Amino acid sequence: MDGAFSVLATSALFVGSHFLLSHPLRAPLVARLGEKGLQGVYTLVAFATLGATVWAYRAALVTEPLWDVGDGLWAIATVLMLVASILFMGSLVRNPTLSGSKTDPAHAEARGVFAVTRHPMMWSFAIWGLSHILVYPIAKNVVLCIAIIILALVGSALQERKRAALDPAGWRSWRARSSFWPFAAVAAGRAHFGGFGMHALAGGTAVWLVATWAHIPLAGWAAGIWRWVV
Repeated sequence: MDGAFSVLATSALFVGSHFLLSHPLRAPLVARLGEKGLQGVYTLVAFATLGATVWAYRAALVTEPLWDVGDGLWAIATVLMLVASILFMGSLVRNPTLSGSKTDPAHAEARGVFAVTRHPMMWSFAIWGLSHILVYPIAKNVVLCIAIIILALVGSALQERKRAALDPAGWRSWRARSSFWPFAAVAAGRAHFGGFGMHALAGGTAVWLVATWAHIPLAGWAAGIWRWVV
């Protein structure tokens, strides 16, 4: 055994427990334990299942790549990671989908990263997963990255259902001016591409440069543009 099944099992526990505690089990647990009690249970389960996933990943063998990875795939992944970094940094300001956000969905602007998608943070995680599958297609990494993609995108869809139930009018207004799928609202004329703030462009570029450089001391090989300039 190469250990990929252990990564699959622990990843499924991590993702599945997140969905269960965030949605079907949330109301009954809040009724019994209160919000703080639920947060405690959620934190404990999240750390336990994440820790198990990390342990399984580190213990699993490095298998043969599923395909050859050349400069072409590295270039695609490098651009995708820049996009993901911009989406992530842009999502940190005036994001009506973030828990506890004070931005009213009914009056939120679909500009910058929010014109691209109303879930820029979750899409940044999904793009991260896809990029790492492209350039590191070994069994354990493919399994882990698919789990991250599922957590991000299915989690976003479930979050939409919750938001729609809590604030039907506000969420309906936000949905009409934005899109779940990247660039769908722009293509339909419901949003206009542009208006990216410096926190998204400069911040995203800085995160991209630092994160890709960090692969050198942490992983022992260069990633991103450092693959060509170092």
